[in-house]
Amino acid sequence: MVDTRVNLCGITIDNPVIPASGTFGYGYEFAELYDINCLGTFSFKGTTLDPRFGNDTPRIAECPSGMLNSVGLQNPGVDDVIREELPKLERVFHKPVMANVSGFSTDEYAEVVKRLDRSAVSDMIGWYEINISCPNVHGGGMSFGTDAKMAAEVVKAVRWMTDKPIIMKLSPNVTDVTEIARACETEGADGISLINTLMGMRFDLRTKKPILANVTGGLSGPAVFPVALRMVYQTAKAVNIPVIGMGGVSSAEDVLEMMMAGAVAVEVGAANLVDPYASRNIVRDLPAAMKKYGIDSF
Repeated sequence: MVDTRVNLCGITIDNPVIPASGTFGYGYEFAELYDINCLGTFSFKGTTLDPRFGNDTPRIAECPSGMLNSVGLQNPGVDDVIREELPKLERVFHKPVMANVSGFSTDEYAEVVKRLDRSAVSDMIGWYEINISCPNVHGGGMSFGTDAKMAAEVVKAVRWMTDKPIIMKLSPNVTDVTEIARACETEGADGISLINTLMGMRFDLRTKKPILANVTGGLSGPAVFPVALRMVYQTAKAVNIPVIGMGGVSSAEDVLEMMMAGAVAVEVGAANLVDPYASRNIVRDLPAAMKKYGIDSF
């Protein structure tokens, strides 16, 4: 009998499979399809201080072995998440959830965490995943994740607002991701998650214009898996805090590769958009894959 349990920043979860933010909504939508309590946990949709409609359409473009998105952090804002979304989730999910937080200033990141942490539903939250890596918004997001000093400032601001684990979500669109990971660790981050999407674009040959209204978008899917694996490997060797790997994961075997690269847990993103049962199927297939490769526990 294999043991799929892992310890993520002091919290034991049943398995390392975590649907990634932006691909799993606020969870209850997927609970209509299957019992989402089979998951280790999941990272809910990136939440900002104020409601955001997101970028103009079109904001999705297909490409070989993946997709581009420039959704732009569409969400109802933190107050509505506290009032409407999390109470609905509480009825169907009985494990700690990962709260994904985005912002356009250090103060905004801190304020979103403060409101979540002091809310009536704060007991539902096990970890804060701080997204400093979104490539699809202007004036925020990735700008914090490409500069070690700015990344450290976000960690410092958020650290004052909560005693819960803080996991910093990093961008692959940098020269040296380990420099930023180490800066986050120094300021008190409890974990690192990576990678977010790689910047890319497509043209419509008929109109001779970019397909995405935002011109560029984030590339995700199997095409980015080798890049993600390399960055997870480098980061896990560079820091002494847990690393969550993500980027193109679509099978139990991909999860095992991420774990071998040094990840303690693995997020599944674009695969959920192709097949809403993808994360459930990976959880189902994981014990057999572990047995096949002689892995008794993580």
